[in-house]
Parts: sequence; C-alpha cells; structure tokens
Amino acid sequence: MEVCSLKAQLEEKEQEIAALKNKLSQLEKRPPSVLLLHDKVSLLPPLTSRPALSNEDIMRYSRQLLLPSLGVQGQLNLSKTSVLIVGCGGLGCPLAQYLAAAGIGRLGLLDYDEVELSNLHRQVLHGEENQGQAKALSAAGAVTRLNSTVECVPYHLQLSPENALQLIQQYDIVADCSDNVPTRYLVNDACVLGGKPLVSASALRMEGQLTVYNYGGGPCYRCLYPAPPPPQTVTNCSDGGVLGVVPGIMGCFQALEVLKIASGQVSSCVQQLLMFDAQDARFRSIRLRPKQAGCAVCGQNPSVTRLLDYEAFCGSAATDKCCRLNLLSKDQRITVQDYKSIMDNARPHLLLDVRPLVEVDICHLPFSLNIPLSSLEERRSEHLQLLQERISQLKGQLAGDCWPPVYVICKQGNDSQKAVQVLEKMSGSELDSISVKDICGGLMAWANRIDPTFPQY
Repeated sequence: MEVCSLKAQLEEKEQEIAALKNKLSQLEKRPPSVLLLHDKVSLLPPLTSRPALSNEDIMRYSRQLLLPSLGVQGQLNLSKTSVLIVGCGGLGCPLAQYLAAAGIGRLGLLDYDEVELSNLHRQVLHGEENQGQAKALSAAGAVTRLNSTVECVPYHLQLSPENALQLIQQYDIVADCSDNVPTRYLVNDACVLGGKPLVSASALRMEGQLTVYNYGGGPCYRCLYPAPPPPQTVTNCSDGGVLGVVPGIMGCFQALEVLKIASGQVSSCVQQLLMFDAQDARFRSIRLRPKQAGCAVCGQNPSVTRLLDYEAFCGSAATDKCCRLNLLSKDQRITVQDYKSIMDNARPHLLLDVRPLVEVDICHLPFSLNIPLSSLEERRSEHLQLLQERISQLKGQLAGDCWPPVYVICKQGNDSQKAVQVLEKMSGSELDSISVKDICGGLMAWANRIDPTFPQY
C-alpha cells in the first residue's frame, strides 16, 4: 500500500516537473526584452556598441544603408542610441514602429494606461486581443515581433516628478507623445535638467504639430509657453476627437526627426514649428522665437532647478481622459438616478442636450431638445426662441403659473454645467422664471448607471 502511494506521489511530481519545464521552454522562446514589464524605474546597463554590421544587418537595413546621408556609420549610430517614448498611443505607436524598423538600439516605452477598444482606430501597435493589457507591454510585443534585435523596455507607470529625471537620464533622446499639459511641462523640464533633446508632437481633430526642444541651442517648451493655459480651454482627443491617420502622420514625422538626431544628422525642426492641416493636406513651418534668457528652466538664472508638482502648476490632472469640472453648487445638479425617476413619473420638464450636433447624431435620449452650448453662449436668437417656445408648450401642461424645470445634459457633465451658468445669467425672457439644473456625469453616467445598452463614445 505504501509503495503504491509513493509511486502515485512520484508520478504527480514528475507531472509538475514536466509542466514547469514546458513553461520555462515557452518563456525562453519569448524575446527577453518583453519578459519584464517595469512598474518602477531601475538602472539599465549601457548599450553594447557594435564594431561593425553583420551580414544580417546589411540585408535588413540595405535600403537605408544606400542613403549617403546615413550610410554604415549612421546605422551604427542608430544601433547605439536609446530613445524614450512617453506615451504609447496614437503618436507613440507609429513612432516606435519606425524607430524599431530602422534599427534603433533601445526603446523605452512608457505608458500608464491599458488598451481600450476606442484606442484601436489610431493606436496601430495594439490589436483587439490586447484589450485590457498594459499599452507599454502591448507595444513592446508588437515592436519585438517586427525587429527582435531592438531592445524594448516597457514601463507601465505614470511619469512623475519623483521618477522622471532618473528615467530620462538613462536615454539619449526623448519623444513626447503625451496628450496633457502637465506631462508636457514635466517632460520638458526633465529633459532640460538632464540635457536631453526632446522631440515633441501633438494631434487633434484634423491638425498636427511638431517641433524639437532643447536641441542645437534652440528653445525649450517653457521658452514658448512660460505659463500653462487655463484648464477649461484645453481640448484633448477624448473631448474633440481625432482622425486616426493624423497622429499616425505626426508620429512618423517624430520618427524622422529622432532618426536624424540619432544617426548624426541635424534635425530640421530646430526653432521651427511644423504644422499639418489634414483637411487641406497642407504643411507649413513657423519660425519660433529663440531660446529665452529669462526662461524659468533653461535661462541664464533658472528658478526651476528641480522637478515640481506639475498638476498643481497647471491646475489639471496629468491624464488624457476627460477632466471633471465642478462649476455648480450641489443644489444646481441632479444625479442620473434622480432624472430617471423624473422620467418614470412623467413629470413635465425639458431635457436640453447641449452637445454639438455631430455628437447628438451618435446617440441621444428621446424627447431631448438639442441646442449646442456654443449657440447658448453666442445667444443665437433662433435657438433661444426655440427654447422659449418649447418651455411655453410644456407650461400649458402645468396648473397655475408653474414653469417646467429644465435639465441640461451633455457627454460627461462639463458643458452642461457651463450651459446652466449661461442660462442663469440670461434676463428679459421666460428663462428668468425657470429652474435649470445640470445632470451629473452626463450621458456616460447614464450608460454606466441606468442603461448599459446606451452607446458610449
């Protein structure tokens, strides 16, 4: 009986060992650079310098080796250059793809976010199967499949004043592919303090921009923008939208300038701002003002000698997600649950949707009246008359001199608050007598908490 038991235990252990050997074999087949997803900054070993190109290198890069402006020495320069990409989204994906294809030595891929379905129309390194995966890891996997000789270091972390300088100092060139103002200031200041060139691009709607900062005696980002813009004036892709090919084009231009710098050529965007109008398929270049002696970070007597709290400096969060405004008091707002109760009880009221028509065409609640916020702010007479007519019609359903309440809705609950403020300031009309309230969280809160079948965008 004891012998049978021991044989059974032995067989069980042998199966465990076989499973472990199989797992080890699978891991060894994967590229070493993708095995470790960094959630903190650690010191990297220096890149190994290649004395010459291998036959495989010559075949792989043969078409660019033929360029007199690149040649063998330029290719060797690429192989010993490290580039940190901040943001693995619409800009970072094509940038990483072309840098890897060209044979850059090391790519740091930094992004705190995870792949979502709404990313896929522009963030071309990620696929449907990567949803829920860290963007940095997804991008590293795609890059390594393209060129396994490139070392990829994926960082799944938020760039911060505590880690930015230590991270950036380990790379030769930094590419800013972020989509928020605090990160742009943070990356700029870290590059100036670390003495690194910064290739920066942005894309929104049908437009793109690119320039190179802190390079060749040119200005830094703070030289041009010493103070951040008011948070409520900043629009990102989540708010304003973007055609996927536009960040793709700008990411390719970023790759072009990075490759010029890395190979030993001179960037074309020193003290130049390249602007792209996708609607008219036009490029134009604007000469920027030179490096400023009074700049707070790169000037003669800098006041910024260490990294700051950039969210406090900019008054906004370091994220490309829609920010949440709080412009109204609690009694000026209702929850989506409260509004659902009003609908269910069929209480006479007006639901005012203040989104642009292009968003209303995507989805809307029934019986809502669409008047864009811009029309209210401009006090367009035809829209105000329409609003007053609808309120008067509803008033006929109420007894006495009661006026129907107006509930204002938008996508996230930001523009609706602005609309409430605009309506409350109006005078000399029936609007003086009505109660106007904002619906907190807007239509996305409605989709999350009331109706899961309602479209989200």
